[in-house]
Formats: sequence, structure tokens, C-alpha cells
Amino acid sequence: MEKLSSIVSRVANQTYGQSRHFAPQQPWWNSLEPSFHKFPDDFYLDFKTQMMVEGTAALDIGLRTAMASLASVCCLPFTLAPKQLAEDFSDRHFYQKIGETHDPTQFFKKPSEKVVVHKHSAGMMAYKPTDGGVCELLSFSSPFEAVNPKKRVAYASLTHNQTAWAQHWRHGDKPRPTICMIHGFMADPYWFNSKWLALPWFYKQGYDILLYTLPFHGRRRAPTEPFGGYGYFAHGILHINEAVAHAVYDFRLFMDYLESTGVEKIGVTGISLGGYTSAILAAVEDRLQFSMPNVPVVSLVDLLYEWFPVAPLVKTGLRIAGINIHEARHTLSVQCPLTYAPKLPKERLMIISGAGDRLAPPKHSRLLWEHWDRCRLHWFPGNHILHLDQGKYLRDMAQFLRDIEFNR
Repeated sequence: MEKLSSIVSRVANQTYGQSRHFAPQQPWWNSLEPSFHKFPDDFYLDFKTQMMVEGTAALDIGLRTAMASLASVCCLPFTLAPKQLAEDFSDRHFYQKIGETHDPTQFFKKPSEKVVVHKHSAGMMAYKPTDGGVCELLSFSSPFEAVNPKKRVAYASLTHNQTAWAQHWRHGDKPRPTICMIHGFMADPYWFNSKWLALPWFYKQGYDILLYTLPFHGRRRAPTEPFGGYGYFAHGILHINEAVAHAVYDFRLFMDYLESTGVEKIGVTGISLGGYTSAILAAVEDRLQFSMPNVPVVSLVDLLYEWFPVAPLVKTGLRIAGINIHEARHTLSVQCPLTYAPKLPKERLMIISGAGDRLAPPKHSRLLWEHWDRCRLHWFPGNHILHLDQGKYLRDMAQFLRDIEFNR
């Protein structure tokens, strides 16, 4: 049986033709329409693999509906409120103009502050390294300020989000190459991501691990917020831009900390929204040895346009505000990985995607793969949560790390 990766890559080649990059003359927020909405998410597979893909896709649709329902009830009524939409519409040009520069340094400012990193007990459910290893929580008070001066007061008022957190596994004998992992939307527990992505397996291969907590998730969630990630999408469309900028800013400060302890090699992987953040980091941070998004998203607007029952709410709210999908993409382009060329060579980029994924459909991975000049790509016959044949892509990830000599 032909491998799924080979089949899907072949189909993707037929679908896209020649590789292209999103140049300033033809920005992706205007050119994405035919690529995104006409290319299918299904593949030409043998019967057994097709059944696996379709079965996991059906499970994903159910999960997607539940998550979209939760977002519809909790987050989006505030983001799509007429007053909020009017305010965001009037301020959108600040972000659009920065996105049009295609220069990531204009939005993702490099941290200049020195932060004091505090260490805490990791708790009862934390990973327990053997052979003298240490697992601990790291935190610091984030000096991040909203990029848009008009947003600084409102963003700073979300005080619970102003402390950055990460869980750190280290062998303790010497600084090791460190794999940084970024979780997905609503999926912030360290123990969950540890098991889901087989991080103990990578730790046992000699790597140190840092699990980074995105803004408004985990300990960064305010007690009044109903779930982790609520604050990411509950304060307006422009607030999403600032949340992504904050995620990148604090991650770079954790990189500074790791380097201060003697770590020489740092790479990043992330899943779903964490994959989105990992892809952005590849365009921002040249100190990274690799970026390896797993089931990534590349356009948050297009994702919401496909999630039922949230899609009608989003479309109606934007229509009332006079914002079409191109305008919405343009406004969020400032923090989209398709806006910027990666700083890392394609040999240090790898994408992992599920053929049955319907939370972050395969077209997202295809677009990123094309934008990244058709870098290394691994498809598995599973969905967003259920990663069938995970052992194959874990071995492929391990081989990728050896190929770029990250293990040395």
C-alpha cells in the first residue's frame, strides 16, 4: 500500500502546480479565496485508509460543533457586539498598514527587557523525570504592551494574563537542546500535552522540554473566565492580533532565559493554535533551530467561517459591520504566517497534518506547505485529536531532528 504521505503529497502537487510565495503585489488576503475554498479536504486513498480518514473526520466534526457552540455562547457575542465591531472597524487600518509591509519586525518587536524568572513546584500531576532530572514551573511578569497604543490600557487591565508560565523538564546535568511545545486552543493542561505528543519519549532521547502556556490559557486565565482560551477571542477582532503578539513576545523571553542557562539549541513545535504560533515564530525568530507545526491553522478567519454553528454568527456580525472576508483577513494579516517569509531555511521546517482533520482542515497545512516552499511534510490518517499511526510521525520527527543535527 502506498504510504499516506506519498499519496497526499502527490495529490497536493497536482492540486497546486508550481510553488509560489505570497508577494506584496498579490497579498494572500486577496488571493486566498480560490485556493482556500475550492480545494478539497479529502484525498484519493485506498479503501482501508479512506475509511480511517472518514471515520476520524466524522469524530472531528462532532468535536468541532461542540467547541464552536461553546465559542458562540461565551466568546463571540462580545467580539461581535455592534459597539465592539464599530470600534474595531475604525481602528483596523493600524494593523492593515503593518501587514502590508510584510516585515515581521514592525509588529513583533524584539524584547529588550530583562525579566526575573521564578521557579515553582510543578505539582502532583507533573512529569517525573528519572536519573536526576527536574520538572519545575517557570514564571515571570510579562513586560508586554499592546502594539496599538489605543489598545494598551484595555489590554493591560487583563491582569491575570500578565504573568507568563511554562513547565520545564531538564536533565539537570548540563544544558541540553530544548524542544519547546505550544498547546492548542482550550487544550492547555501540561499533563495532557505531555501524553498527547509523547514528550517523555523525546525527553528520554536526551532533549530538554519546555511546555509554553499561551496567553489567556492555564494559569493565565482569569477566575471569572469559563474556560482556557476564552480571553483570546472575547475582546474583539483586533484584540486577537494583540494576543498573538503577546504570545510571541513572551515566548522569545523564555528563549532568552534558556540561553542564559547555557542552552545553545532551541526548537519549537505546537499543535493547532500552537501550530499557528509555531509557524509565526518561524518568520520572527532566527535563533530557532526548527519550527514543526502539528495540525496547524493558517487563517483564523477562514477557520471560523467553516465552524458551525459559529460561522453564521461570525458572518452576520461582520456583514453588519460592513466587513467582508477579505477585509477581515487583511485586518488579521499582521499576525498570520502567510504574510511573512520564514527566517528559517526550508530544511529546518516540517509540517505534520491529519488527513481526517476537520478542526484545522488539511487545506491549512497545504497552504503553509506551499508558502514554505514545500518543506518536509508528514500526513497521518487521523483527525485533530486522534492521531492514528502516531508512531510513524514521531519517528519521522526524530529523524528530522537528527537530519538537522539538533541532537548534537
